[in-house]
Amino acid sequence: MQASDRFLIVDDDVTFCSVLEQALTRRGYSVATAHDADQALKTAEEFQPTHAVIDLKLEGSSGLHLIKPFLALNGDMKAIVLTGYGSIPTAVQAIKEGAVNYLAKPADVESILAAFDKADNSQPVDTDAMAMSLKRLEWEHIQRALNETGGNISATARKLGMHRRTLQRKLQKRPVKQ
Repeated sequence: MQASDRFLIVDDDVTFCSVLEQALTRRGYSVATAHDADQALKTAEEFQPTHAVIDLKLEGSSGLHLIKPFLALNGDMKAIVLTGYGSIPTAVQAIKEGAVNYLAKPADVESILAAFDKADNSQPVDTDAMAMSLKRLEWEHIQRALNETGGNISATARKLGMHRRTLQRKLQKRPVKQ
């Protein structure tokens, strides 16, 4: 990493953007922020960042949709996707779109910079090797739905279109490794 690196932070959490911006600025980097997809694209065109930190869930959009347009503006740009809703399928999708890494929130400035450094020193990710089994995919989907309903088994079962007892049996099993 060089002091001439320019960071674009795209997150609808204004406080997070501000804290990360201050931390990167103290380290000597130029930083710009955006809080939605339209603002991010406009800022990227004007600011020409070398690095982008993109939140997965933006207001009314997905941060994944920003990666390719960012790379079209600057093919050497490195992008990291941050999310509070981490899952293997979205991590694979982020890498396929062109992100160099994928981090779960909360992520501090040190872990973000380390993720960029790790991307500089690593081989390209083989997304086919990251493919998961159908059982693991089902487990991830159940966990996501359970999280969205606040842990309510009956509401999750309705959401997934399965009987509550079936869901309970599936939750008693250990998650599949891959």
